[in-house]
Amino acid sequence: MGLYDDRVLPRLVDLTCGSKGMERYRAKAIDGLAGEVVEIGFGTGLNVPLYPDEVTTVWAVEPSERSRELASDRVTARGVRVEHVGLDGQRLPLDDASCDAGLCTFTLCTVPDPMRALAELRRVIRPGGQLHVLEHGAAPDPGVARWQERIEPWQKRLAGGCHLTRDTTEMLRRAGFVDLRLTTRFVKGPKPWSYFTWGRATNPRSPDVL
Repeated sequence: MGLYDDRVLPRLVDLTCGSKGMERYRAKAIDGLAGEVVEIGFGTGLNVPLYPDEVTTVWAVEPSERSRELASDRVTARGVRVEHVGLDGQRLPLDDASCDAGLCTFTLCTVPDPMRALAELRRVIRPGGQLHVLEHGAAPDPGVARWQERIEPWQKRLAGGCHLTRDTTEMLRRAGFVDLRLTTRFVKGPKPWSYFTWGRATNPRSPDVL
């Protein structure tokens, strides 16, 4: 990890993803979260102030040491139990069905293999538990989609591997999540970056959906 990725990018992401406008959508995704939660892409803890009181423990997965350092004040101020348990959302060091719910915000766009990460989330979230998400991704407008394809190579270089063309809803379906309660639409901002998906999806009680 170079100087840019290690020192600059965490602060840049904290700034761009931590605005009041973003907080509004984070709150929508986090609504209803409770119990023991695994959060992949914990980042600088931008979700921490929004955790409902019903959240008892957060098992945080975050590869950036600098991001974990920047999160410490938010964790202390909120007073919730946060345990850093891993660096890679594709390999969760948690037991099967050990979490009541999962959370990922602006993470599936960046993790190298999002389907593997979703399979891991299905493994550790109890049957009937829910995955709460907030993601940006592929726009349904053909003109915007073409711009996303053009911009994406630069986006990945400058934003830690972030993709613009991943379809969050389709990935959740392919991973076997059911009862998708999602809102998908353009929000305020440049359109290649502002097609958002937020809501929740359920881990089915039957393991044979995959």
